[in-house]
Amino acid sequence: MSTKALPKRARVKQKRLSPDDRRREFVAKATEFFSEEGFDGGTRDLARRLGVTQPLLYRYFPSKDDLIKEVYRTVYLEPFDPGWEKLLTDRSRPIRDRLQEFYNAYTDVIFTRKWLRIYFYAGLKGLDINRWYIGVVEDKILSRIVNECRHEAGLPEQSKPSSSELEMAWVLQSGIFYYGVRKYIFESPVLEDKSQVISGALDAFLTGFARFFASAGGSRCATEKTVGRAALA
Repeated sequence: MSTKALPKRARVKQKRLSPDDRRREFVAKATEFFSEEGFDGGTRDLARRLGVTQPLLYRYFPSKDDLIKEVYRTVYLEPFDPGWEKLLTDRSRPIRDRLQEFYNAYTDVIFTRKWLRIYFYAGLKGLDINRWYIGVVEDKILSRIVNECRHEAGLPEQSKPSSSELEMAWVLQSGIFYYGVRKYIFESPVLEDKSQVISGALDAFLTGFARFFASAGGSRCATEKTVGRAALA
C-alpha cells in the first residue's frame, strides 16, 4: 500500500524589523529586564533575554549607559504630557480643580510596577535617572504649583520658589507618590479610590500653604480667602 509523503513543515518566516523597530524592541525588553533584575544585570544577560548577540546589541547602543538613558527617555520623559504645564497654569480655573485633574492624570502614568521598580533600582544604584527626574519634577511641576499658590494668595510671583515653599510642594508630591509605592511595590492594603486620596492630600496642602503665607507676612485677607476655598473644596 502506497503512502503519500507528508508535506514538510512550512518554515515560519520571521518578520524582519526595521532598525527603528528593532531599537524600540530592545528598549522595551530592556525596560522589562531592568525592572525585574535591577541595573546590575549585564548586557550579556540582556542580549540573551533579547535573543540576539551582544555585538548586535552594541550596534544599537554602544554602551550600557546609552541604553539606560534611552530607557529613561521612553519611561520617564515621553509620557510626560506637555499639556500638564498648561493645565497647572490655567488661571481661568480654580487651583484646586487644576491640581486634582493634574494628579489624577500624572498618577495614571507613574503608578505602575515597572515605572516604580526602575525608579527605585536606579536610586539604589546611584544612577543619574533619579536626579534627572527630580529636576524635571521641580522645574515643570512643583515650581509651577508654588507660583499658582502664591497667585491664589495674592502674593507676587517669584522667578524661583523659596526652599521652604519647594519643600512643602515636595511633601504633597511625596505623599501622593508613596501611596503608589505602598500599593504597587509593597502591595499593602490602601484606600482604593485614588481620587479620594489625592483630594485629601490637596486639602491638607492648600490649607497648610495658606497658613504658611500668612506667617510669612502675606495678605491676611487673601490668605483667609484661600483657607476658606480649601476648606470648602
